[in-house]
Amino acid sequence: MKVIYILWLRQIKRFFRSKARIIGSVGQPLLFLLALGFGMGPIFEKAGEGNYISFLSPGIIGMTILFSSIFNGVDVIWDRQFGFLKETLVAPVSRFKIILGRTLGGATTSFLQGLIVLAITIPIGFSPNWSMLPIAVVFMFLIALFFTALGTSIGSSLKDMQAFQLIMNFLVMPIFFLSGALFPVEDLSKIMKYFVSANPLAYGIDGLRGSLIGVFHFGIGVDFLVLSVLTIIGLIISSYIFSKIEA
Repeated sequence: MKVIYILWLRQIKRFFRSKARIIGSVGQPLLFLLALGFGMGPIFEKAGEGNYISFLSPGIIGMTILFSSIFNGVDVIWDRQFGFLKETLVAPVSRFKIILGRTLGGATTSFLQGLIVLAITIPIGFSPNWSMLPIAVVFMFLIALFFTALGTSIGSSLKDMQAFQLIMNFLVMPIFFLSGALFPVEDLSKIMKYFVSANPLAYGIDGLRGSLIGVFHFGIGVDFLVLSVLTIIGLIISSYIFSKIEA
């Protein structure tokens, strides 16, 4: 447990020591909230869908966690290039503990960024269901854990930082836009609903939105089950790929 804790703590300290990273993690979500929330809000209300800020806020929280989580994988490449990974791998500890500590640390920092964005949405006009906040927190951490594991798996498979950025950009935007974060899923075409249903983030966004404003598409049980199973699978795959890594 000490190894896991130390590697987790390293990720946390790196996050809090980087003020630019904290500020930057707020900039893009704030832009989406202001531009889309107030720009598309009147149209959304005229269509009879209610308050768009309330609908959009859970999606932007999920977006923040997605982006920060999946890009945690670049830390593996960074540590490999600067020799820290080599020193870690030769330590007399299992690689499973190493990857678990790194993943939990990365997921925690992404989760904290999600909490920051949640706090920012409230002055803008978002009014969450506070009694369901603990459930929303569970979904936020599951999203962070799954996509940190995914990013780490990809980072463990690559040695080139530029290649990682290209692959991540290719993955992140479709995952985000096909998650239902920005628009209701109910009125989509059948083929679009199929893509949304195959998207892990869609279940996280649905769980977040349902717990915060009471609007579900899949249902809280389905959301939790699917996301939990995928997170466990993601951790297993991430652990296996990292066990084969060569510094």
